[in-house]
Formats: sequence, structure tokens, C-alpha cells
Amino acid sequence: MGHSGVTAYAQVNATTRALYATLLTPEVWRALIQTPDFDALLVQLEKTAYGPYLKLDRQMLTPRRTVYQLRRYLAQGYEKLIRLTPEPGCQLLMQLWQLYEVDNLKATLRGVETNASWDEVRRLLSPMPRHITLTNDDIQRMLASGSIVRAIERTRHTPYYETLTLAVARYETEKNLFPLEVALDLDYRRGLWQGIHNLKGADYEQALRLVGTSIDVDNLLWAVRYRVYHRLSVQEIINYTLAFGYQVRDADIRAIAEGEDIITVIKRIYPRLEALEDIPAQTREEVSPQRRQLALIERALHRYIIKLCRGAFLGDPFHIGVQLAYLMLLEYELRDLTVIVEAKASRLPVERLASMLAVEWW
Repeated sequence: MGHSGVTAYAQVNATTRALYATLLTPEVWRALIQTPDFDALLVQLEKTAYGPYLKLDRQMLTPRRTVYQLRRYLAQGYEKLIRLTPEPGCQLLMQLWQLYEVDNLKATLRGVETNASWDEVRRLLSPMPRHITLTNDDIQRMLASGSIVRAIERTRHTPYYETLTLAVARYETEKNLFPLEVALDLDYRRGLWQGIHNLKGADYEQALRLVGTSIDVDNLLWAVRYRVYHRLSVQEIINYTLAFGYQVRDADIRAIAEGEDIITVIKRIYPRLEALEDIPAQTREEVSPQRRQLALIERALHRYIIKLCRGAFLGDPFHIGVQLAYLMLLEYELRDLTVIVEAKASRLPVERLASMLAVEWW
């Protein structure tokens, strides 16, 4: 990278490393997991970087509201790094953030389908302070529309309208939101893939390694779930997955769709993914439901991504990989914090909680 590139990344790199230092430590994770109940968990969380977002009246901090407040920290992190990151990397961060807008849109469509009110839906949404096309007003109008077709019309001004319009015929035939949600997921990742390829040099290489692997893992897990849980046909699995990827090829998705041993396919893609060896052999042969196998596969793949993210902080720091890695690690952190909040609220035993976390943090 030239001098101008180094200069452009100097401030955002320093900011990102300062944020990276605030990620929860193993000691904090152990303390959170060992808390006896939800109230004690809140006390522990108030000592972390999330503390300022939990300064509400205790009666307001229901589990759902707590998760929403924790997500505000992620939103602010994205907003800060988007503002500081030079172009064209800034655009890729904005595209990453759009996943939460896509999730909000899917939650809204589910609300329309179930005749939910704004009050019922709003705490399910991710905070979207900036860089959005679907506002709270839009969501309220969608909820008030009375039908999925009319709700989709309320998205005409957004980049999601065309995708939803193309999928709505299948929705009307099946009376199921699945085709709409899959269309949104696939279209989002196609845009993200293009965003990676708009970069050059170290930015491109880092984005491909980190975001490209994340896209690959999503694609693999979709294929596995469609086969194991939904019993979709080979052609349906192919239609509902991506035909491109960083290390995952169309042939790999087809192999899963056609019934090849899932562990064998994944080890062919990631031969050094040692965590797969921990999966008991008998789970590979279970016909139904194979839920334990899928949970173990998912954990192994997510740990692989986390290892890549941590590696981005080593060596030359003047590339977008540092920002991508921090945000992806923060997302994993939020994912497991959400599990802990829900587990403590329902008084789940500590031993069972530890097995539910996507990542072994301690």
C-alpha cells in the first residue's frame, strides 16, 4: 500500500484497535456465564463496554429490551467505522451493515403475516441510526397495510422492492414467507460479493478472506439445513443457495444436496478444520434429525471465521481487514450475549448454557 493509503487508514486503524481492546475477555465471559440469574447478569454487563447502553430503569430492562440495547453498541460501532474508513472500503462496511436492515425487513414481513402491532415488532428490530432505506415509519406503514402484497408495495423506494416483487408470486402460491426471506438473503449476499470485488490490493485480499469465508459458511449451512431439516429436493437446494463463493464451489453445494456425507464435503473444503474431528462418528450416520451434528458443524465453522478475524490484527494493519475483523468479532460477541440473556431469563442451567454458545470464549 502506498503512503496515501497508509495515511488514510492510520486514524481508523487506531480507533479500531482501541475498540478491539474492549471486546469481552475470557474472565468476563466466565463471570457472565456463572451469574445465577438475569439481575446478576445485568450487574456484570454494566461493568463492560455495554454498560452505558443499559442505563435505563430496571423495570424497562426486560430480556428483549436488553438485547435491543446491546445491539445499539454494535450499531454505534458500525456508524463510527463507516465514518472513518476511506472509500471504497467504506461502501463494503455499509453493505455489511445492510444485513441488519434485511433482518428488520424480514421481521416486519413476519409481523404483517401474524397481524402484529408496532409495539410487538419494534424491539425485535436492530437499531438503525443511519445508512438505511427502510425507516421506522416505513415499517409502521407496512404493518398497517393488512397484507404481504400491500406491505411489499410500501418498499417501492428501497433496493429490496424488485427482489420481493420477483418472489411474491411464489409466496402467494405457497402462503409461506420462506421464498421472500430466501430471496432477500441471496440478493444481499450477491451484493456483498460484488462489493468485495470493487476493492483492490490488500483491501480486496482481506475482504475476500474474511467476508468471502462468511458468505461461504452461510451458503454451506443453508444447504445442510435445507437437506437435513426441510427435506428439500436437490433442485430446490440448488435454487435456494449461491452458485459462487470464495472456497465453496457450486460442486460442493451440489454434493451436499445430492446426499454426500456432510463432514466429508466440509473437510474437502477446509482440510485443516481440526474441530470436525470432535464430531462423534455416529452422528454422521443419523438419518434424522441430525441436529447435534449440525450444531457441531456450525460451531466448528464459526470458530474458523473467528480465528481468521483474529489473524487480521497481525502483520500489516493498513487495510480494511482490521475493521471487518473487529465488526465480525463484535457480531459473534453479540450473538452469544443474546443466548446468555435469554438463558439467564429462563434460568437455564450453566452446563447447558455453555453448550449452546456458538463460540468457546473462555
